[in-house]
Parts: sequence; structure tokens; C-alpha cells
Amino acid sequence: MPFREINSRMVEAAILPGQRMFSQRGAMLAYQGEVSFTPNLQGGQGGLASMIGRRVAGEATPLMTVEGHGTVLFGHGGHHIQVIALTGDTLHVEADRLLAFDGSLEQGTVFLGSQGGVMGMVRGQVTGQGLFTTTLRGHGSAAVMAHGGVIELPITPGRPVHVDPQAYVAHHGEVRNKLSTALGWRDMVGRGSGEAFQLELSGSGAVYVQASEEKL
Repeated sequence: MPFREINSRMVEAAILPGQRMFSQRGAMLAYQGEVSFTPNLQGGQGGLASMIGRRVAGEATPLMTVEGHGTVLFGHGGHHIQVIALTGDTLHVEADRLLAFDGSLEQGTVFLGSQGGVMGMVRGQVTGQGLFTTTLRGHGSAAVMAHGGVIELPITPGRPVHVDPQAYVAHHGEVRNKLSTALGWRDMVGRGSGEAFQLELSGSGAVYVQASEEKL
């Protein structure tokens, strides 16, 4: 694993010759050694077709290619950072939550509407994160950002996890997601908790939930 957690809001990455990392622009705090930072216009590994951060409005999260030999400290906006190790499976995460990740991971994008039809699109509207989400697949690590810290909840067959869409950070494994409404008569008259939507994740894997309903 190239990341070492310095504290809850900062990680250190080892940059080795012949290997690449990608980071969000502005995420570098300090570095030692012979390290270069180059703007990446194609969204990392995967080329233009899988450019990271595709949104309904055509937005993109700019990336830097990090190469050389040394160590780099990463952090951004004082957000909490969670390091997620992948062992061949796929991580689903919003582009603007990606702080840095191994260049060996294969990137892609998934249209949320294909994971639950209309409800997939509704999820994008509820979270304010658009209709596309980023995928990272392979063996390696990714550092993602969240508000207030993160807890990892296991998802096992027959035991789905229900998450407030605003608190969702990422998930990995063979997981299906479905947005459902939780409207009752209390919600209809304005006396409910206000959490009218729930994101149901089922299958086998894990979901990462932040201790806040704030967006980045």
C-alpha cells in the first residue's frame, strides 16, 4: 500500500521510479525527493473515454499525474481521509471525493441510471452528484475524502445496508444499489425526520459512510 496515514486529514504516499499516481489538483501539501506533477487532461488511466468526473453539466475533476522518486503529503480542505485498498474488485466513488490513487488502477464511469433505472437518476438528483459515478478497478489503493470521519459497513448476502444518500461516500464489491422512498404520513404533513430517501445496498462488499450529511 503506497499510502501511510499521518493523521485523519493527511496521508503520505511513496512515489517509486517507473510507477505513477494520480491526485486531485491542489491536493499536494509537501513533498521530498525528485517528484514531478503534470496536469492530466485525459482523466488518468483509461483515456478520454473514461474521463473521471463526468457530470450532467459536463464538469470534470482535474487530476495531476505524480511521478518520480520520493514521498508526497496529500490533503485537501481539511477533509477527513479514508484509505481504501482494492484487491481486484471495483470501487464506486464520486470524482470530487478522490484525493489520490494508484496509477495501476483502471478507471471508468458508470451511468447511475443503468443501476436502477429512473431511481438511479433520482439518486443523482438527491445527492447533487450528477448521473455519473467513477469506478476504480484492480489491485491498489485510493484515498477518498469525507466530512466528519468514515465508517466501513460490511454488506453480506441477505443483509442489505440502508444509507442516507447524503452520507454515502463510496462502496466496493459485488454490490447493487437502489434508491427507495421512505415517505409516511408524518413526512406528508411536515413532521417527519426529513429523510425521505434511502439508498439500499445489497450483495457482497462494503459501503463507506461519512459522519455528516454535508457535501464536499
